[in-house]
Formats: sequence, structure tokens, C-alpha cells
Amino acid sequence: MATQGFTTSNLHSDKAFGVEHGGVHKPIHTSVQYGFDTVEELIGVFQGTVKGAYNYARQGTPTTAALETKITRMEGGLGTVCFATGMAAISAVFLTLLRAGDHLVASKFVFGNTNSIFGTLRDLGIEVTTVDATDATQVAAAVKPNTRMVFVETIANPGTQVPDLAGIGALCRGKGLIYVVDNTITSPLLFRPKSVDASLVVNSLTKTIAGHGSALGGAVTDTGVYDWTACPNIFANYRKGDARQWGLTQIRKKGLRDMGGTLSSEHAHTISVGAETMALRVGQTSATAMALARFLEKHPAIVKVHYPMLESHPQHGFAKKHFSAGSWLLSFELRDASTCLDFVNRLQIPVKATGLGDTRTLIIPVAPTIFWEAGAEVRAAMGIADGLIRLSVGLEDPEDLLADFAQALG
Repeated sequence: MATQGFTTSNLHSDKAFGVEHGGVHKPIHTSVQYGFDTVEELIGVFQGTVKGAYNYARQGTPTTAALETKITRMEGGLGTVCFATGMAAISAVFLTLLRAGDHLVASKFVFGNTNSIFGTLRDLGIEVTTVDATDATQVAAAVKPNTRMVFVETIANPGTQVPDLAGIGALCRGKGLIYVVDNTITSPLLFRPKSVDASLVVNSLTKTIAGHGSALGGAVTDTGVYDWTACPNIFANYRKGDARQWGLTQIRKKGLRDMGGTLSSEHAHTISVGAETMALRVGQTSATAMALARFLEKHPAIVKVHYPMLESHPQHGFAKKHFSAGSWLLSFELRDASTCLDFVNRLQIPVKATGLGDTRTLIIPVAPTIFWEAGAEVRAAMGIADGLIRLSVGLEDPEDLLADFAQALG
């Protein structure tokens, strides 16, 4: 059979790998314990000699495994580990692969909670340097002898900065660094980080992949690019068998078994079903976001619009090179920041809420909410103005959204 398209592969993923009773969806497995015919088999699971068996649901179930297979196929990767949330996935990457004395280089343009965990890493003795990752030379300049990892987001939340993904990938491959790319905003539909030599890909499944604001989840996918035999932080217990699996094995064992960031079977099923309509949703939300970005850019009450597919965006070249569309995230700055709250209250359709990637348009003023705890100095360094408003564009009719923004700005 010829290579299948993105949506066809998604729709038939479970069936392709076998589903009980001829179903098209993997059923929701609620069992916590999994029994064996002999105690020798049980021992083999613990000692790693029995493969493909389930032991205790904290480390996964047949339902979460089916979702992991689907995400792996989306990303063109080697394997995936799913987590209860996107932040659980990010935390697992940092806390299972870095040790005290290591150095992490990260983009300074990141999600607020990711920025927060950098502080936690520093408290644990892991050095973190944040740089302007839109310039790969700044990343290169920050690398030290103890640098182990580089972390970026494909499109930064909320400022929409786009890093030099290919330049950083070449740097990391040349220096043997683990290159972690958070693909949440773009999703594997619009961009595959493997194409720029990413080692690990993080997705908050809550957003584009699930898409309906009804289930939390996260995932870490190994692209197969990184040579784990070169990683000094892989524990001796996991340096067995296929070396390509060492990284994911450690992430699963430490992130799920030890830290307990487990995705439930119920949410795995919801995410998997939501993923079936991803191409339809992303196509419409990207088109609407582009139309809204162009409208806002021309309005006299708006001083700046941040959307990577606008020609005025500083990293428009990177975006056009790597992404097949601009996705649903855009942000903009009012000329008069003091009118920010009144303007948001005048809008009738967008839901005033945090969160991203929903079917409904979500809106939030950034400085007094999701980046309030970071403080004014951090906000200034990240380019977050007091009048910055973040928008996650949903599936409403584009004409209705444009009319609503026109009346609110009028």
C-alpha cells in the first residue's frame, strides 16, 4: 500500500495494530493490575526479559499504548511516552535526563510554566541559561563543556517568536547535545521537528491534538536522531538491549513509574478520538487566525500583531520555511494599554479563559495573568508588553469573529 496521508493514518491507526472484537477504536482499559499465568512471567516483566506485557497502570495501559503509537506515527519517530499533562512531559524530560552540575540552554521565549520550572531546575543544581533562540549563534555562544541539552518551542507562547530550528539542530548534532523541541503550537500536522534533527519532541496533547478542551495530556517522542550511547546520564539499569530505546526507557521508568505523571486510559481515549479531526480543525483555525491577524494589523487601535505567517513578523522566513500553516495562536498589542481590559470585556464571542487549542476562541490579557508571577523584569526580557493580548482562535465562523473584533475596537 502507498504511504498514507496524515488523516488516513490517524483514522486507522488503532485498527492497523489490532483491536479487540474488530473495533475501530482501542477500548478504554480501566484495569490497574495485570495478571500472569505464571510467576516466572511476572518476574520476567520486572527484570525486562518479557516484552510488550503490562504490569501496573502507572507505567501505561493498552489504551495509552495505542495513543503512543498514533503520536509516534504523527511525528515520524521511534517511540513515544504519554503523560497526564504537557508539563508532566516537559518535567520528565528535564528531571530524568539532567543531573546536578549539568547545563541546559533554553530559549528565553517559552510558556510561563516552562519558565517557572527553570527555577526549580536551578534549585536542584542544574544550570540554566536562556537566550534569544531566534539566533542560533546566541545558542552556540551559551554552550559550555557541561551543556547536555537545548530546549526550544516551535512558536513561542505568547509572543510567537520562531527559533532558528534548523541552525540549532545542526549545532546540537555537531556537539552531541540532546535537542528538545516543544511542538505544541504547530503540532506534527504543521511541522515535524525530526526534519531539523530534534532528539526529542514534546507535545501538550491537550491542545491541537485533542483539540476540544476536554482532556489533559502530554507526550514525549524520540525521533531516533540522537545517539543515546553518548549520553552520560543514562542509568546502568537502562543500558541494555537496543540503545535507541535507552532514552525513552529512562523517561518512562523515571517519569511514570517513579514520578507518577500517568495519563489515564479515559483521557487517552478522548485525545485519540479528538486527533481524528485535527487536520480539519487546524486548517480552519489557521485560516481564521491569518484573516484576523491581517485585520488587526491594519486597525489604528493596534500597535503590533504577532503571527508568524504575517510578512511583518521578524521570523516570517523561518515560519514559511518550516511550517505548512500558522496555527491558531496569535497575540497583539493595543496602542493604549490602559484600554486592554475594557476591550476584552467588549468582545462577545471569545471566552475569557486561559488555555489554548480549543474549539472555541479563547482570549486573555497576558501581563496580569499567565505571566504575572514571572515579574516585570522577566516580562520585559521576553518582550511581553502590558497591553499584550493572547488569542487562541477557534472554529467559529470567521465572519462572526471579525465582526466581533470590529465592534469591540470601534
